[in-house]
Amino acid sequence: MGYSDQRFNVNLSILFTELPLLERPAAAAAAGFTAVELWWPWVDAPTPEQSELDALRAAITDAGVQLVGLNFYAGQLPGPDRGALSIPGEESEKFRANLSVAADFAKALGCKALNALYGNRVEGVDPAVQDELALENLALAAREADRVGAILLIEALNKPESPLCPIVSAPAAIAVVDKVNALTGLGNAKFLMDLYHLSMNGEDLPAVIEQYVAQTGHVQIADNPGRGAPGTGSLPLEELLDQLRKAGYEGYVGLEYKAGDRPSSEAFGWLPTAD
Repeated sequence: MGYSDQRFNVNLSILFTELPLLERPAAAAAAGFTAVELWWPWVDAPTPEQSELDALRAAITDAGVQLVGLNFYAGQLPGPDRGALSIPGEESEKFRANLSVAADFAKALGCKALNALYGNRVEGVDPAVQDELALENLALAAREADRVGAILLIEALNKPESPLCPIVSAPAAIAVVDKVNALTGLGNAKFLMDLYHLSMNGEDLPAVIEQYVAQTGHVQIADNPGRGAPGTGSLPLEELLDQLRKAGYEGYVGLEYKAGDRPSSEAFGWLPTAD
């Protein structure tokens, strides 16, 4: 097996960021990728102008790549925010306003996975109040995803880099997945298994794969330490991805790593080349 048996897509919100947004899909295609994913590209605009949405859709279509994952609005990402859906007030309202916009954009490109980042704890707000709001918003997100034939992804981040986020373990994310599915009855909430984040939490990655692969809707990777390309750290990513395949995961593996001090086009030397 090995890397040659995986379906990789490139995250255009962390790779190729040296290029303008509309040039990144073509750059990914030139690097040999046929699929891409994105964080919500407009960090200040949950409902951007239709012309901006149309331009990005055209850039993806013209490049001949498939959009396989898209985040709902999540605030300043990268930056201090870790999502918006559990933040009472303006951020929650922005998240709700974004739901149909992001879902319709995904539908227009045949994207079948929408990621909803939970958000940070807020000083002075009861965590139970945030969790109640989060579940309410995640149910709305699940219904929007279902409307366009997509799954809803719920991701565990890592505590060292996201100390205010409560979803910082695989069991915590799975618990939210289960609550959303129980509330909506749709069954379309799935776990986003990011092996970098889980490794930063010190979790037993083979055990996580074994226990949760059936509830996993998408996988992302970066090496650790450093969040660089495979081979720059010490994670046995090839073996872990083999385990995922053998356990039944057939989806894409998102490359969500940093290129470092080189152009993104030079950050894929670890990939096997076709003979």
